[in-house]
Formats: sequence, C-alpha cells, structure tokens
Amino acid sequence: MKKKILLLAAIALLCSATLDAKPARKTAKKATTTKLTKNNRSTEFTPTGSHGGHDYVDLGLPSGTLWATTNIGANSPEEFGDYFAWGETSPKSSYDWSNYKWCDGSEDKMTKYCANSSYGTVDNKKELDFSDDAAYVNWGPGWRMPSYDQLVELWDKCKWTRTTRNGVKGYKVSRNGKSLFLPAASYRDDLCQSLAAGSDGDYWSREFLRDYPSVGFLFSLKFCACDSGFRYCGRSVRAVRSSN
Repeated sequence: MKKKILLLAAIALLCSATLDAKPARKTAKKATTTKLTKNNRSTEFTPTGSHGGHDYVDLGLPSGTLWATTNIGANSPEEFGDYFAWGETSPKSSYDWSNYKWCDGSEDKMTKYCANSSYGTVDNKKELDFSDDAAYVNWGPGWRMPSYDQLVELWDKCKWTRTTRNGVKGYKVSRNGKSLFLPAASYRDDLCQSLAAGSDGDYWSREFLRDYPSVGFLFSLKFCACDSGFRYCGRSVRAVRSSN
C-alpha cells in the first residue's frame, strides 16, 4: 500500500519521472475551439494515402511521420475504436491489474517491460516488441504505435483545436493545410471511475517510464499534453508509419 501511494505521488509530480531524461508531461497548449462544417473539412481531412487498407495523412512533420486517420478498431475518424491495455493487442471487457498481461496481479510485479527491480522482473526493454504492439499486430507491417518523440512532435509542431465532428467531441490537429481528428474516447479502468467520453481521451505510445515501469507514456486530450498512465488501463491507439 505504501509503495502504491508513493507511485501515485510520483505520477502526480511527473516532472520528476524520466525516460532517458525526457519529461513525462509537456506543458499543455492553449487550444482554440471551433465546430467542423462541410466547408471547413472538405479538403483538409482528405487522406494522403493508404497502407494495408488503412488511410494516413502527411502533416509535413520534420520526422516524416505519417499519422493514421482513424483509431485502431474504428471505421471513421470520429469513431472511438478499440481500447487496449499497454502492451496488449486485443480489447477486453474489463481492465485492472488482475487481468493485465504483463504483471503478476499488481503494479509492483511486472513480468515484462521493466527496468526497475522494485517493480518486477528486470528485462531492460525500452519499448514494445512488434508482437506486443497493437498497431503492428492489428494492422500489419508498416504500422506501429507512436514513440514518445512522435507524440511530442505532433504536440509541438501542430495546431490543436477543440472541435466537434459529426456530434463527437475531440481535437483537430493541423499543419500545412492538412488535419486529423482525435476523438475524446475516454478510457477504460475498472479500479476507478473512467471519465465520460467527450471530456477526456488518452492515446498510448509504445514507450514506458523506466523509473516507474507500471506506467506508460501517452497523450492526454484532457491536458492537451504528453502524459503517462497505468499500463493496465484500456486506452485508444492511433497508429503511425514512416514516409521512408
């Protein structure tokens, strides 16, 4: 119990947690608000291309990262899609430590992806294997869950606007005349109350906090910032691929 309290306190002070000296939360942006209409979404949301039957958009990011236009498990940009615990590749009906794949029942008994012996079996992995990447497993080679740096780049290099698309709240992310839509799909958590869809939404990366390996990096729509959260929770995945 004491360890759990300390861990929660550490997450609340995320500036002290690092992944190769990377901050866990980037300062939240001040987002504008608008409503999408047929006129202002006619061309900016047009996909740049498709790979393996899934559309992507090229925002002209410095890294060349191409972002999928829908969440894994969704058929349109505003659909929520499936929810995945970090490192799991299938959705499920409940999400807590007792049924999380990569632990032995609690957050201090990690069985994979652990770099701190206080939290389980150390393997010193730095990111998800392909076999544990929900984007790669569900959409095939060429797709991956984003890295921490790719989340930061999307946050830092794009304009973020609170908006509603076909009645669904979320964010329009824009750059160079192109945009993608991230719906506020909330998350799934059986150990505490999940916020209602439309008020929050988290998007996993494929990396985790090695100081606190029970926590994975994500992008939080609630804070409009890079953040982190417990790995057992079910959250959205927006896939990426390289332009090379």
